[in-house]
Amino acid sequence: MSETSPGGSGSKAPSALRWVGLSALVIALDQLTKMLIVSHLELFERHPLVPLLEITRLHNRGAAFSFLNDAGGWQKYLFVALGLGVSAGIVFWLSRLALARAGLLASGLALIMGGAVGNVIDRLTRGYVVDFIHVHWETLAPAMRFTSFPAFNVADSAITVGAALLILDSLLESRRPRAAEAAPAGTPPPPESGAT
Repeated sequence: MSETSPGGSGSKAPSALRWVGLSALVIALDQLTKMLIVSHLELFERHPLVPLLEITRLHNRGAAFSFLNDAGGWQKYLFVALGLGVSAGIVFWLSRLALARAGLLASGLALIMGGAVGNVIDRLTRGYVVDFIHVHWETLAPAMRFTSFPAFNVADSAITVGAALLILDSLLESRRPRAAEAAPAGTPPPPESGAT
């Protein structure tokens, strides 16, 4: 969607590509934390922080929840291609969004892209993704079949928060047309904020 500035001058409004800075921040934080984990913890080493949370070091050659972890190596190329493809699509999408109208959507996309690229860097440089945040509750509910959540990292967290923001944006967007349709015909639109 190519939008012009409100002044009607015909010039393009700034695109949401400015949100790529958030992606860069996610990538930097993700890589820094993984570097610290790799330099200070041995594989499978665990350090409890609080009763339900520990820092550990695990290597994941698969996707979320270790999907395809033992697939033989080809999955690395699949996940790299997928991560790069999604990131390219997000850059294109952000370039088409007007900055002023897409804060929630653009921030969600930027978080997803930052997380995807962070994990792609791991796959390309290490051959696996370093996961280190482990949430568990076996002491609270030992009879439960599942007593922990798979380990994850900053990139995974950014992807999850980004996906939640996309869902929230979609829910909010789906309500906007209904509010406009509910107004009686001929009712002028509400004044913009700041108008007197």
